Amino acid sequence: MVHRNRWAAAAAATALAAGGLTLVASPQAQAADWNRCLSGPTERQAVFQRASDVSGVPVRVLLGVSYNESRWDDHGSQVSSSGGYGVMHLTQDEAAAHARQVAQAKGDRARASLATGTLTAASKLTGVDRATLRSDDVANVCGGAAVLASYQPRTTSAAPSAWSKAVGTYAGTADQQERLDFARQVCTTIRTGKSRTTNDGQHVTLAATPDAQVTAAAVAPIASGDEVLDCPITLGCESLPAPYEQYGSTPSQYGNHDIANRPKDGLSIDYIVIHDTEGYYDTALKLVSDPTYLAWHYTVRSSDGHVAQHTNPKNVGFHAGNWYVNIHSVGIEHEGFAATGATWYTESMYQASAKLVKYLSAKYGVPLDRAHVIGHDQVPGILTGNIPGMHWDPGPYWNWEHYLALLGKPLAPQHGKSHAKSHVVTIVPGFADNPQAVSNCDGAGTATPCPTQGTNFVYLHTAPSESAPLANDLGLHQSGQPATTEVSDIGPRVAAGQMFDVVKHQDGWTAVWWLGELAWFKDTNASGQPVARPSRGDVVTAKGSAEVPVYGRAYPEQAAYAGTQVPYQTVTPLLYRIKPGQSYVLADRSLRTDYYYAKTYDSSLPDDHTVVVGQDHYYQIWFGHRIAYVRAADVRIAKG
Repeated sequence: MVHRNRWAAAAAATALAAGGLTLVASPQAQAADWNRCLSGPTERQAVFQRASDVSGVPVRVLLGVSYNESRWDDHGSQVSSSGGYGVMHLTQDEAAAHARQVAQAKGDRARASLATGTLTAASKLTGVDRATLRSDDVANVCGGAAVLASYQPRTTSAAPSAWSKAVGTYAGTADQQERLDFARQVCTTIRTGKSRTTNDGQHVTLAATPDAQVTAAAVAPIASGDEVLDCPITLGCESLPAPYEQYGSTPSQYGNHDIANRPKDGLSIDYIVIHDTEGYYDTALKLVSDPTYLAWHYTVRSSDGHVAQHTNPKNVGFHAGNWYVNIHSVGIEHEGFAATGATWYTESMYQASAKLVKYLSAKYGVPLDRAHVIGHDQVPGILTGNIPGMHWDPGPYWNWEHYLALLGKPLAPQHGKSHAKSHVVTIVPGFADNPQAVSNCDGAGTATPCPTQGTNFVYLHTAPSESAPLANDLGLHQSGQPATTEVSDIGPRVAAGQMFDVVKHQDGWTAVWWLGELAWFKDTNASGQPVARPSRGDVVTAKGSAEVPVYGRAYPEQAAYAGTQVPYQTVTPLLYRIKPGQSYVLADRSLRTDYYYAKTYDSSLPDDHTVVVGQDHYYQIWFGHRIAYVRAADVRIAKG
């Protein structure tokens, strides 16, 4: 179940004033309109404005293109060295033919078909003969405006960025990089403004537009590498790349993931996040192909375990609802619905998914344990306010014990200590032998019991008794409501593979520290098998007499941002605390504090697509149902 969690896409840019013009719905004007363009004052500034009014091309765009083509000069009927005429540098067909020949010689049929002249096109669009377009500066400006408008079939925006494709195409080259370079040159001209007296005594001014930008995606799409399969050959994965493209008028409106170069850029891949789609396979593919939605890395089909790759693992998907986890994880969606469970979680799916995870683990060094191969339900909220909205998939019916066995890491006792003497334990509920009471799977109400099936958890209570209230996650239930057995209420549960430091035993129950409080679970499942298995592990405790804050991310300290234009990301603790005397199992001591700043599509902002690395150090701990982070300076490590 994906969860969009990155900066909100910027609102559409306010249309820039362009002499008060209203853009026409279709820029290909009628013959009578072009007669209006050709008639009137011949002062060049007025001609540009008139051509803009008729064509719908913003006057600043028209001026910017013309300046970069001719500096607004008129050379009569003389042709330039590159085969162009007049103020708008309308190109003869011979120049286009040469460009086609070059492309054809390189075997690039697509580029050859894009190389076209603008002189003949302008004549067809305006009804003005080629000779007049070559020699008359008014006709030349009108013809150039007509051609620009034809490259941009429909728009209602006067923002220069909305005309990026048209401007790039006007460069007259089939080479995408050359088109992008030309569009950026024109944008620079519009951004800074120009004013000069031309070779024939005309004074022309282009006022500066400081916020003018290029939509690079419309001109030359940025290569994402998502089409490169990173998947075990034996799986026969399908490539269905997620779209990395700009969908709005500003570079911050793009989707649906971020380009990176993990792990070469220093962003390690530490987690593999297991999701379910909460929808059908075909629906998931439609969503991941929508640039305005979000992307994960792989989708596994229920019926046969077929795997589709959408985002190459080197890139960062928007899937976990926590940016720190996103930049360090690969997200795998599984077709199905968490409340239905085994109906969708087929053996084919488990086996294909496990084969993929083993491959990713070996390639990227992700440990095959439940601290690093995690459910979406284990991802922490970055702030207290985010906790209630965090997702709970793949839910109580995902068979973690079977899955870990397929990964070659079955949950088994790690040493010979008896349960009674062990401090650190791993939860192994038994799944098929563990049919816990769950409610509201059909959405009918919290009192409606779900069909009986195996579950991956046991309940936690506030005292060693079935009648005692369920332990309550105050982050999940911030309005004071009690914990429930509802299928989505992951708060009062400890799940298969999670690790805890045992505090005490009483009457067949075990107590552990859980979210800052003491909580109890029953020692045995319905078949009489032990739920907690002896394990090895270290624990963290408060270093002093003060309570220790707990975090949902491990971002760098403020000093790490010095010398960059990357805004400091405040690290705010969650509402939970580790109290003196409490202990929690250490899950990972080798975390790097870092932050990946990626705000725009084409790295147009200073220090964009930059990794900020800090000196501060955090530990990952087992804390409640989700993972969490603590500052190393706040805690001490002890043997469990």
